[in-house]
Amino acid sequence: MDPRHIPRLLCLCLPLAASLLAAQAADAQGLRARFERLREASRQERPVALPAGAMAIRNVAYGADPAQRFDIYLPANPRNAPVVFYVHGGGWANGDKTNPGTANKLAYWLPKGYAVVSANYRMLPAAMPLEQARDVARAVATAQSHATEWKIDAKRFVLMGHSAGAHLVALLGADPRMLAEAGAQRPRGVVSLDSGALDVPALMSQPRVPRLYRNAFGTDEKYWIATSPQHRLSRDALPMLIVCSSERRFPTSPCEEGRKFARRGASLGVAMRVLPEPLDHGAINHDLGTPSAYTDDVGAYIDGLVR
Repeated sequence: MDPRHIPRLLCLCLPLAASLLAAQAADAQGLRARFERLREASRQERPVALPAGAMAIRNVAYGADPAQRFDIYLPANPRNAPVVFYVHGGGWANGDKTNPGTANKLAYWLPKGYAVVSANYRMLPAAMPLEQARDVARAVATAQSHATEWKIDAKRFVLMGHSAGAHLVALLGADPRMLAEAGAQRPRGVVSLDSGALDVPALMSQPRVPRLYRNAFGTDEKYWIATSPQHRLSRDALPMLIVCSSERRFPTSPCEEGRKFARRGASLGVAMRVLPEPLDHGAINHDLGTPSAYTDDVGAYIDGLVR
């Protein structure tokens, strides 16, 4: 190439390169903006359809923070109703008690005579997972304190959670002292819907760990142990049904984690069952309550706990 042509080529290429970089930056900004819109949308309350005759009592406070609220849905003519107490997911940072999937659970459990509680909790960065679990424990205690008023049975609660919420209820189930410290009566058991964090140290030691886990659990190995259901598990733990997506492998396999957790439970005399389902992470939650063998299986397990 003739050196005399270089300045001209630079004049042509540099603006093109700048344009490409600007376009890439705009694309990145667009993706970030879209993510933020989705994040905010996940935190918004939305209408939830109710079966005929059911009643909703919304935004019951269990603490001073606006995030410390739950909704309770009562069946028609409740009478000493058992309670499914549900905790939403969202990476410990997103989500809301009215997220999609709530209506399917109401459509299934309310006609069976159950009440359903759906709880919010403080999220990252305002509260880390241990404090989130304590929020859930406070919410359980508050709901139980209204048992006479709402005609529910404080002694027949079953905790259920999805994703991050599954981690929180598994943590409370593994070490029920947190529930007792909040003034809650002992629930009958736990249903964990595709938790991604039953063994937190093993999770955080993976070669690639998504940012949402790093944001939640940080780098302190002592905190990993303190927030790990596998490590908090005791002989006093609650019975648990561990539903896991057999389709998922990253960053760990939830079914392998669940089986390891159940083996540890068996060694301590804690009744645990692992239920693999060929559904993706979202469908494990959203589809529960719709007519299926999966719903029937979870429903029968909960019926067995509250008899």
